[in-house]
Amino acid sequence: MNRYRLPDHAVSGDSDTTVFLLHGAYGSKDYFRDLTATLVQAGYRVVAWDAPGYGLSPLPASGLSIERLAEAAARLIEHTGGRRNVVMGHSMGGITAPLVTRLAGDRVHGLVISATLGSFARKSAEDKVTFLKERIEPLKRGVPFRTAAEAVVRSMFAPGSAGPLVDQVREVALSMSADTFCAAIEAIVNYDGLQTMRAVSVPALLIAGAQDKVGRPDGMRELTAVIPGARFVCIEGAGHYSFAEQPGAFNAALLSFLDGLPQRAAA
Repeated sequence: MNRYRLPDHAVSGDSDTTVFLLHGAYGSKDYFRDLTATLVQAGYRVVAWDAPGYGLSPLPASGLSIERLAEAAARLIEHTGGRRNVVMGHSMGGITAPLVTRLAGDRVHGLVISATLGSFARKSAEDKVTFLKERIEPLKRGVPFRTAAEAVVRSMFAPGSAGPLVDQVREVALSMSADTFCAAIEAIVNYDGLQTMRAVSVPALLIAGAQDKVGRPDGMRELTAVIPGARFVCIEGAGHYSFAEQPGAFNAALLSFLDGLPQRAAA
């Protein structure tokens, strides 16, 4: 008998409201440790996953797609969700999160998108070329993943960003599997989520780093015209990883949004 294996995940806290944390292409649930602790201390329950191919979650033989990632996350919400659930996706997780929200239906009551334009198709032609050239071409030439990724990951932080949370993100990003990373980039490039974002029907928050070269703040601000009623917050002094670079400002924006959600889930 075939039994579906849920992606590896960590459950923390106890609350009627569960926040699901979906990491990016350079990542795993491990770089959300501080954010998880902050949310639990604020009275929320947290489920942080390792997406298929990350951490202890095996890479599917069929590879990755945003659609399959969203299906896996929706199943995770079905099995581990609470009375009220919020999906927060960072970078690749932010591309996936709107589709998760659609697939999970009335189980999801809020959406947070961090550091992504939500669809590769929304990037400029120059950004598309740079995105692939920096990330994939060195690996094709046989450069070890850690070596190839070092400069890219460093460039995604704002100048001067430092500290233990930044170090943690960097180490998580540089320690992942090259096969998983390449599969994730292919998934990102092949997905167009514009129509899915237009169909979002739950309260939504968009968080950008003011100096993010990937999820550019001007592009994220434009998503307020795509996602009905979405709020936009720009974190000064942060690049792509504002939750680690400026955790105080990021956490304040996130908690303000969570605290403002309707207290009762839809029947």
